[in-house]
This record gives sequence, C-alpha cells and structure tokens, in this order.
Amino acid sequence: MKKYILFDHDGVLVDTEFWYYKAGERALADIGFRLDKDQYLRDMTQSLGTWAQARAAGIDEQTINRQREVRNVYYQEYLRTEAIEIEGVVETLAELSKYVRMAIVTTSKHADFQLIHEKRQIVQFMDFVLVREDYEHTKPHPEPYLTGLKRLGATPKETLVVEDSNRGLNSAVAAGIDCVIVHNDFTKTHDFSKANYRINKLSELKNLILNANKLD
Repeated sequence: MKKYILFDHDGVLVDTEFWYYKAGERALADIGFRLDKDQYLRDMTQSLGTWAQARAAGIDEQTINRQREVRNVYYQEYLRTEAIEIEGVVETLAELSKYVRMAIVTTSKHADFQLIHEKRQIVQFMDFVLVREDYEHTKPHPEPYLTGLKRLGATPKETLVVEDSNRGLNSAVAAGIDCVIVHNDFTKTHDFSKANYRINKLSELKNLILNANKLD
C-alpha cells in the first residue's frame, strides 16, 4: 500500500526547468558562448547541467564561477516575472492529502525555493521539504530520496516518487522506490524506461494511488 509520496519540485509542481536553462543560456551568451539545448538536456541526465559545454570549450573556472552568479540573478528574475504555475497542482495536492502523506525532495537551492513559494499554496500540503542544502549528493545519487524516506519513517514499498527527469528517476530507482514520471515538455526526450508509471498530468495520481492500493 502506498502511504507516502515524495515529489520532485521543478517541472513537477512548478514549471521552472525551462527558465533555469534560459538563465544559464543568457549568462553564457553574455560572454559570447552559445549553449546548445540538446546537449544541455543530455548533460542534465548526468547532473552536468549548464557549465559542462563551457568547460569543454576551454572556458576557465573563474569565468564560470562569475557567470554562475549571473545565472542565479537571471533565474531569480524569471521566477519573479514568468508564469511558472502548473494547472491543477494545488487542487490535486489537496485531494491527495486525504489519502497519503507528502513531502518535496528537490535540487533547488533554499533561496530559490523560498522565492518560488512566497505566494503559492503548495507547501501547506507537505510534511517537510528537502532542498539542495539538506543532503550531500545530488540526484541521480539515491541520497536525496533515502533522506526523504528516513524523515517520513517510511519504507520504499510504502512510498511513491513523482519525477519529470531521468536523473530524478535514477535517484528513485537507486533508492528502491517506485517512480511515476509526469509529462514535462522540457524533459520529454529523456530515457524513462525504468519508470513504473507514466502520466500526462498530476491529477492522474489519485486514481493511480487508489488502484495500486486495491492491488495490494
């Protein structure tokens, strides 16, 4: 029986994946470097992200560190100004809260997470939130989700992870937890062959949970 859900955050509860990419693209464009989106998506599955292409092109670490700070400023600008809502998320969480306990396990930094949720109603449904500063190894390492299990006092069998990326899926698989992939246009080319379930919208989770529990 599934009693707990551990949610990824970016791309699952808020539509921020694209804007994180755009902030990095913009920061690199400032120094005359073009970030290739397809390669970025491939790098993303290995937790390499924005700076792998720049390093491969010989851009030095001092410049990368400077542009990382620029990227962070651009990203927070987008978080304040762009539409990052995913339709139906709050309503779905309210309904799910009748059946399961929930938490968020995200690679977002604390400052970004706080900014995103200043005026949103998502966190009220969560037992807790784990941000990037709360664990040592990032996804696809299993530590983030193992930390979530420990905080919940849950077993892998009782728990479901909801993700939108290959690295998040691999983190859940490595932690021994069943994983649902929810569709996200930005990560749709990732390899999700290890996923237990695929859904198009978060609202499909309720029936998935209820049907899984009937089978148990």
